[in-house]
Amino acid sequence: MTPIRFRQCVVAGWVLLGGSLILAGFAPLAEAQRHREPLTQPEIDKIRDASWEPRQRLTLYVEFARDRLVKLEQMRSDPKTKDRPQQTHDKLDDFLLLYDELNDNIDTYVDRKDDIRKPLKVIIEADTEFQAKLRALKDAADVPAAEFHEYEFVLTNVLETLDTSAEDHRKLMTEQEEAAKHKKLNSAAKSAGKVE
Repeated sequence: MTPIRFRQCVVAGWVLLGGSLILAGFAPLAEAQRHREPLTQPEIDKIRDASWEPRQRLTLYVEFARDRLVKLEQMRSDPKTKDRPQQTHDKLDDFLLLYDELNDNIDTYVDRKDDIRKPLKVIIEADTEFQAKLRALKDAADVPAAEFHEYEFVLTNVLETLDTSAEDHRKLMTEQEEAAKHKKLNSAAKSAGKVE
């Protein structure tokens, strides 16, 4: 092997080693940016089974979001809970992911001109319930400031999303009622591809 070829091999080896170390350094960042799936496999199956039934599908998302808040309350009231701030953050994030998915589904059904007035009533009631529970968490006096600071951003984001969405849901209900008067909505059976 010539001296020039030897130096090229050594340099190439150092470049590969350096590149590997750099990539290894970014691996934790990539892992941190990956979102967890907020739904369990049985929940995913239920959602899939209800894909063409707006009433059922939207109600399932409300049920799953409510379940996340119940689990959050249970975790926060358990004195044996370890890493409460991080778990609170994660559960709030899961709730937000589900709630965003609920809103995406609402948009899909609205675009299809489906009649979603019945599930919207359930959603509007849930909005009020969710807002009350999350405001209580925000206003809790017994939470140390350092702990609250660890999930404050995601909680604020969830509350802002809920406030905006609750208003949007009420407006949508008014629009749906008006469209129903003029028979401009598809019934659930029609939108599911069923013959009425």
